[in-house]
Amino acid sequence: MKLSAQLLQDMVQYNAPDVRRVSHALKVYGYACILGQAEHLSEQEELTLELAAALHDIGIHQAERKYGSSAGTYQEKEGPAIARAMLQKRGVAPAAAERVCQLIGRHHTYTGIDGMDCQLLIEADFLVNVDEDSLSAEAIRSVREKIFRSASGKALLNALFGA
Repeated sequence: MKLSAQLLQDMVQYNAPDVRRVSHALKVYGYACILGQAEHLSEQEELTLELAAALHDIGIHQAERKYGSSAGTYQEKEGPAIARAMLQKRGVAPAAAERVCQLIGRHHTYTGIDGMDCQLLIEADFLVNVDEDSLSAEAIRSVREKIFRSASGKALLNALFGA
């Protein structure tokens, strides 16, 4: 079984029975796969993007338990340690695991983006959040202008939400 599928199963088990959070992660993973291929990432970047997308919100339940909040800053704080354990269990190379944890630890931070894998993870998450949060046309335009940088991400945003 492909590594990303194994980690998706781990994510489902960890989050069950929270169907909403599992569905969110699966949607982000799907968009991340599309964006990674469309933007011609290297094989390594594509792998880190896929693994980070699968686990990007893995810290949300711990954040809720610890801080009483699912705010992005708490997810970024709690997610990497949980993800690291899952990645180690699956034998992910240390350098790749570290990059995945870096991405998880900053996927709600929109400044200082340090790679296309990071940019595309943020865009994939926004593609899902625009829908799940029913953002207004004005908010979508703002997100397009301030967040989206990739041609493929902009094209998906325009095709889906057209604002």
